[in-house]
Amino acid sequence: MAETEPRADTVTMDKIVSLARRRGFVFPSSEIYGGLGSTYDYGHYGVLAKNNVKARWLEAMVQERDDIVALDSAIILNPSVWEASGHVAGFTDPLVDCRTCKLRFRADKLEDSQCGRKPSKHPGETPDCDLTEPRQFNLMLSTRLGAVEETGAPAYLRPETAQGIFVNFKNVLQLARRKPPFGIAQIGKSFRNEITPGNFLFRTREFEQMEMEYFVPPDEADRWYEYWVDERYGWYTRYGLRESHLRVRPHEQDELSHYSSATSDIEYLFPIGWSELEGIANRGAFDLTQHTEHSGTKLEFVDSATGERYVPHVIEPAGGADRALLAFLVDAYDEEEVAGRERTVLRLHPQIAPVKAAVLPLIAKDEGMVAKARSLYEELRRRHIVEYDDNGAIGRRYRRQDEIGTPFAFTIDEQTLADDTVTVRDRDSLAQERLPIGGVREWLDDALERPWQTPKSG
Repeated sequence: MAETEPRADTVTMDKIVSLARRRGFVFPSSEIYGGLGSTYDYGHYGVLAKNNVKARWLEAMVQERDDIVALDSAIILNPSVWEASGHVAGFTDPLVDCRTCKLRFRADKLEDSQCGRKPSKHPGETPDCDLTEPRQFNLMLSTRLGAVEETGAPAYLRPETAQGIFVNFKNVLQLARRKPPFGIAQIGKSFRNEITPGNFLFRTREFEQMEMEYFVPPDEADRWYEYWVDERYGWYTRYGLRESHLRVRPHEQDELSHYSSATSDIEYLFPIGWSELEGIANRGAFDLTQHTEHSGTKLEFVDSATGERYVPHVIEPAGGADRALLAFLVDAYDEEEVAGRERTVLRLHPQIAPVKAAVLPLIAKDEGMVAKARSLYEELRRRHIVEYDDNGAIGRRYRRQDEIGTPFAFTIDEQTLADDTVTVRDRDSLAQERLPIGGVREWLDDALERPWQTPKSG
């Protein structure tokens, strides 16, 4: 095994952005036209990694439980939904405009923003800054429904997925055939007219939410709130985030939303500082009560056996697939020196990594090696996302796989031609061992299921 010299945690947002662009995780959207602020396109590895994040969430919420069902509600809902929820009247941010640089900033986040003329300064810090008074801007993106714009009906792109769950409560309750507690889980696109300080995937206009509404008897709400705070914290550590970079921060009384009796944020230590990764809120009966009043449809639980009826309280764990992926990328990023050479590696949990294994013929022009490598690749790809790579020197190919987080690499070499064994290289330890080529598939299946812990410290 090569000698390595691990370094301190030197990750910056610029390094993550550079790696994501260089290796095809994420690109600026509409880049050939100058881009569009706070919007990004996912490349091949970004799609695979984010899909893995969502799949692991669905497994934890639905597949591994018998008290939560899945839902996929529409992106455009009846506008009355957003009136009942309070979004039309109150979903706003205080914004200021700079008359000098013509940029717009959140008035309560000026210290996180960059001056349009002098990026080393915050808006308002230089004599040239000429900021307007704060004004409230609604964060919902509006659209119109209908073939003719002048006569079309106003509508909104949903700013959250939760309301689609609440308005389907009665439908799900009738089919679930069970009494609370039970939950409804949804992953879906949401849209907000965000003004951001440029922190990459942390806050974007278009994003995917992973939300679950857990409906409980009112007198059990406090207990389930604590349960879901612990459960969601454990999900992030289960997939490799370091506990030294995670914390639970309960909201102070003056931070709470008007409908919440308790909210806690699971925060991650991003390069921009401690910031929200996921929020868990005790929303009480606010949402079901509001939709009952505005729609005229009773949204309550009725026990046909006892006649008991009540409006359930709701515990809401709400996170984002994009923000979770960013945290996994930041936590996985590592730099070290291996045998005198620099190595950048993403130490992603194998269940999050976009590619599970690479198959590499040592010599790309050797027909025997290529034939065996292609055969092994075709076998493995039936069960897992794997890559075949014969482009360039073997060391360079290893480095490419390290940078996209591939946990294992199988190399076909001269010895393979002699005894049908291959070398397997571990991404994290760089340890190598020989395996019979016929046992690689079973070995990989087992390796991907083994418990994994990040080798990073601190």
